[in-house]
Amino acid sequence: MTTISGMTGFGRSEGAEGAWTWAVEARSVNGRNLEVRFRGPPGFDSLERAAKASAQKHFTRGQITVGVQAKRADPGAAALKVNEDILARYLTLANQLAEEGATPPSADGLLGLRGVLETPEEEEAPEARAAVEAAMAASIDVAFDALKVSRDREGAQLLPLVAGFVDNAEQLVAQAETEAAAQVEAIRDRFARRMTELAPDAPGLQDRIFLEAAALATKADVREELDRLTAHVASARTLLQQPPAGRKLDFLMQEFMREANTLCSKSATTALTGIGLDLKAVIEQLREQVQNVE
Repeated sequence: MTTISGMTGFGRSEGAEGAWTWAVEARSVNGRNLEVRFRGPPGFDSLERAAKASAQKHFTRGQITVGVQAKRADPGAAALKVNEDILARYLTLANQLAEEGATPPSADGLLGLRGVLETPEEEEAPEARAAVEAAMAASIDVAFDALKVSRDREGAQLLPLVAGFVDNAEQLVAQAETEAAAQVEAIRDRFARRMTELAPDAPGLQDRIFLEAAALATKADVREELDRLTAHVASARTLLQQPPAGRKLDFLMQEFMREANTLCSKSATTALTGIGLDLKAVIEQLREQVQNVE
């Protein structure tokens, strides 16, 4: 059977380009639709669009959080510059203080003053920045690939659980069919006993019992509901082989429960009612698992 995907997982990737290094982490949890939240380094606004576009290619449902942490290499001491204007002002002030008897400043003391040494910000060429952004976007794709593997792994664990609940539902529907076949006789016998107790000598009693029992049996006929439940079981199995099917399975669970509720309301025997209640419990368990399916 084809493996379905879950919606919970984690993926990570790392990369480097030029003076930049970065790490990408992608996490996802359950969600009715696809929702992407992005956190990235300042100055790389286009990455959010790239992340959302990539997420749409990889996934159909789930709340996905993507984070990019980036660091630019330290230019080092070789890139330090002396701000000669500020240094000249400090020297003028120092000479004035020296004339008044103060100790002349040392070279290392002057260099340690605020603003004397500068680390100039290197201007990145547009082509270099574009290359960095493209490399970061590629790393986001890699993180999503890893996240997809993680979600597929969860789906492989979910599949036997979901399939097992579908099997249980099928068995209960079969039991309901057997019990429903005995409903007409049970209704007739119950009605006959009641009428015999109330009016044992009424003329045409047997004909009246036959007509009234037939009317009650018609109201209690659950053949249509059982046919639809059987069709829903088949549809569920088909959808499990055609992922992604989470949204369709969500809708199918509503239809499943609607038919099960009608089955219980039309039941004329405690045995069929009990089967219907068991079926509703299985459908609810199935619905809970379907919430995890992409």
